[in-house]
Amino acid sequence: MIADTDILYASLLGSDIIKKLPRLASVQNQLAKQVLPPIKFLPFQNTEIVKEVTGSVSDEINRADLPLSSAQQFFPFWFTGEDGSRFLLPYEPIININGKNTIIRRNVAKADGLIGSIKERWNQADYEITITGVLVGSILSGSAKDCFPRADFSKLQQYLTSKKQLEVYCEPLQLLGINHIVIEDFSFPFTKGENVQAYEIKAYSDSTYNLLIEKEA
Repeated sequence: MIADTDILYASLLGSDIIKKLPRLASVQNQLAKQVLPPIKFLPFQNTEIVKEVTGSVSDEINRADLPLSSAQQFFPFWFTGEDGSRFLLPYEPIININGKNTIIRRNVAKADGLIGSIKERWNQADYEITITGVLVGSILSGSAKDCFPRADFSKLQQYLTSKKQLEVYCEPLQLLGINHIVIEDFSFPFTKGENVQAYEIKAYSDSTYNLLIEKEA
């Protein structure tokens, strides 16, 4: 019986290859131990040192890319829990930061030649922060239990539904003096791909204030 891989070879390389199928099958079996995944029809060797295949070729092909570590991300983003635990968003998100000043303007009569309003008072408003990213399961296709990034989805949901300010760390936020945020709203839009779930988070910067004024003796 001719295997599916043999049919693939025949379709790619021509009918004359049928005469060499037994030998090619042996070579293919040996290559499967050396490369991940096996390169079936390229005429050159893979020079990279890679691990030996421990499962079937189909299992390896069905695996998604591994999450990026903080060292592999340019601007990694962490949430910090109340117990000191940290949750790194597994794939680097896109962060947009908007800031503005709140200004009180007065329109008063002025001498000839003078235009505009009198800026009486101003202060800096909260930073508006939008975090857009994606969660990816380890398997490309299959059942929802196996493919969907359930663990990361659950962890992120716990932070997003917290009724307290969240401690965060991301370099652009640190440069602006932002160490805490509060979540205003979030969404998990429909995302193409059985193992992929996008998210969008809208938050405001927050600080710890001491609102109690001690009365002098």
